[in-house]
Amino acid sequence: MALADLRTLERNEDGIATVLGILAQRFGERFQTGQAIRTQHSHTTTYLPSQAPDGVVFVKSTEEVQDVVRACAAHRVPVIPFGTGTSLEGHINAPGGGISIDLSGMDRILAVHAEDLDVTVEAGVTRQDLNTYLRDTGLFFPIDPGANASLGGMASTRASGTNAVRYGTMRENVLSVKAVMPDGSIVTTAKRARKSSAGYDLTRLLVGAEGTLGVITELTVKLYGIPQAISGGVCPFPDVDSACKAVIETVQMGVPVARIELINALGMRAFNNYAKLGFAETPCLFVEFHGTDAGVAEQAETFGEIAAGYGGGPFRWTADAEERTRLWKARHDAYWAGMTLRPGARALSTDVCVPISRLAECIVETEADIAQSGLVAPIVGHVGDGNFHVLALMDMDDAREIEAVEAFVARLNMRAIAMDGTCTGEHGVGQGKIAFLPYELGAGVEVMRAIKQAIDPDNIMNPGKVLPAR
Repeated sequence: MALADLRTLERNEDGIATVLGILAQRFGERFQTGQAIRTQHSHTTTYLPSQAPDGVVFVKSTEEVQDVVRACAAHRVPVIPFGTGTSLEGHINAPGGGISIDLSGMDRILAVHAEDLDVTVEAGVTRQDLNTYLRDTGLFFPIDPGANASLGGMASTRASGTNAVRYGTMRENVLSVKAVMPDGSIVTTAKRARKSSAGYDLTRLLVGAEGTLGVITELTVKLYGIPQAISGGVCPFPDVDSACKAVIETVQMGVPVARIELINALGMRAFNNYAKLGFAETPCLFVEFHGTDAGVAEQAETFGEIAAGYGGGPFRWTADAEERTRLWKARHDAYWAGMTLRPGARALSTDVCVPISRLAECIVETEADIAQSGLVAPIVGHVGDGNFHVLALMDMDDAREIEAVEAFVARLNMRAIAMDGTCTGEHGVGQGKIAFLPYELGAGVEVMRAIKQAIDPDNIMNPGKVLPAR
């Protein structure tokens, strides 16, 4: 099974040439066709080869996005939205050429409704910038995929991250989006009400569509009160199976953990290399609790008792903000930490998600697969909701090794699907996961294809992503 769908789509050379001229006249220096900038807008931390667009336009407003889309629609030229370039599955590649719309300049926070616990922002606002802006309000936005991604990109890939076990994913936290559709029209999918029974759920349709149905330019998201108290710590375990079973019992008992992250033994070695932590190189759970002083102490005590029942501990936790920040920075730097295990190698970062009851089985089988394949591949995971990541390191000059890594990732995806899980919990499909969508969704893929055809009949919106070729 081919891991990634990197087919080159037919180029509309005449249309592209015409649109390049239109955009150069319309945007001046904010439209660039230099090779370095075009390559930058097709290359992320993915290992997939770059497929560069023909031009990059740096937009400042929804109306400017509309101008770009209208020009591209008139001449059937592909449009590829670009946020911060932190995606992992080839989402921003341009297999048929076309125009990359860089939304990073759309970075205004438009309205904070503190009394309603929501905020409206432009798509280029990053999660860190939003939380810095909100700091004095006593509110925060909890979705944390690790990278300082833009909110528009996070909505497009239905991102989540370390806090998802308590606060949910982008799917649960986006109230409404404004988007430019393939015909150049502007659609606002909902009002700010917390619930609605009015018509189709257009917000959920665009959240997770990866730019294949429209370009998100604004969004309204939920906010939460900053907890009175936060505590967290690290708990070692004798093996991955024990750690996973402790996670399952913690979740099933209703302990309101805010974050519960697994790092396997190889991952802990990488953390020690990169962050100089000095922890034992055994599987560990990084845990965090939010609430009152008494509440977080009680939650930590309960978790410690559960962990001890599976041979885990000692569970060392702290309410000290500086120490907690150090721990979570190490977790967020997992990609770069993993690279220290094999200097000079390239990394393929992949993720799957399974029902929590199948988590231990899936991770144990995956570790055995890694060992049998002779790979270097640490595991980390947002295991409170059954999601985990594998960072497979490989020599890009060794075709057999690349083939072995891709075969392993294919087995991992199919293993998760066979356990009633998904081939991607948060990275998205892009080009890298296309082959697995029919196994996961079956006839649902044809329903998706019908929606795409109805909304984007000329296939100009991020073509070559999500949907398999017929």
